[in-house]
Amino acid sequence: MSVTDQASLPRVVRTNRLGYLRVATIEADPGAPHTVPPRFADRSAPYLGVGVQDLGTSRVVQNGHGSLVRPGELFVVDADRTFTLEHESHVRVHAFRLPRRAVAIADRDVHAVTARAIVPGSGVSAVVKAVLTSLACSPDPFAPAVGERLAGNVTDLLASLITELAPSAAPAPPSVSSELTLRIRKYIDANLGDPDLSPERVARSQRISPRYLHRVFESEDITVGRLIQRRRLEECARELARRGRSSPTVAAVAQRWGFVSPAHFSRAFRAMYGVSPTEWRDRGQGPHPAVPGPGKS
Repeated sequence: MSVTDQASLPRVVRTNRLGYLRVATIEADPGAPHTVPPRFADRSAPYLGVGVQDLGTSRVVQNGHGSLVRPGELFVVDADRTFTLEHESHVRVHAFRLPRRAVAIADRDVHAVTARAIVPGSGVSAVVKAVLTSLACSPDPFAPAVGERLAGNVTDLLASLITELAPSAAPAPPSVSSELTLRIRKYIDANLGDPDLSPERVARSQRISPRYLHRVFESEDITVGRLIQRRRLEECARELARRGRSSPTVAAVAQRWGFVSPAHFSRAFRAMYGVSPTEWRDRGQGPHPAVPGPGKS
């Protein structure tokens, strides 16, 4: 970290851990801008940082753009990329760090919201602010099993917030084909755990022929069968990345999301992610340093 004014260095005044979610309350005084370098050298296990500005005003800059963040506002940073912070007054920030892969959001959507002041109004942002503030200020630790469940709930909320704010969330003009595709995707997502889910069953659910189903997906650059497998793998990867000490076996996770053969699941997972399911899970459960929140390096 390059700091010209030692008085402005951040101070961690409280820390907590909820499963894979790290929580810290950080205070800092006004001073020259300081740069926070990438927190982790291992890019195979990237992390996101989320801040709730509790007191004072800060300017956060990342990926070539920045914003002033005022009390009550939120911001997101990529903890594995350099970002800069400058505090205009004494500040207190509740900082959260979580595995990037647990969020399961496209990189372009994450980058679109980094270093952006998020003003809680109604909807998802207001819920996220309330939940994060409550967790950061909780005086008592949570039981490990409760902490793991809370981590999953917080991750889902943050994923919903990023999805809501990202440009790709803007609705496109509806068409018969796009509405049918959306219904099909919703049906697939709702039935991923059924090992009998197949293109033929999907077609029957929509009262169309398998041939017409494949025609609908010609513009999607993926077949229905491959979409089903990809969505199953994504959900397995997400669950394995979130699990803590009381996690189920890899085979149990695979079965929950519709895989019948553990060997087939392992091959498909490695083909998609480049590592085995066990390696993926262990990377998400290994020991981690303190939360790399604003100014924490």
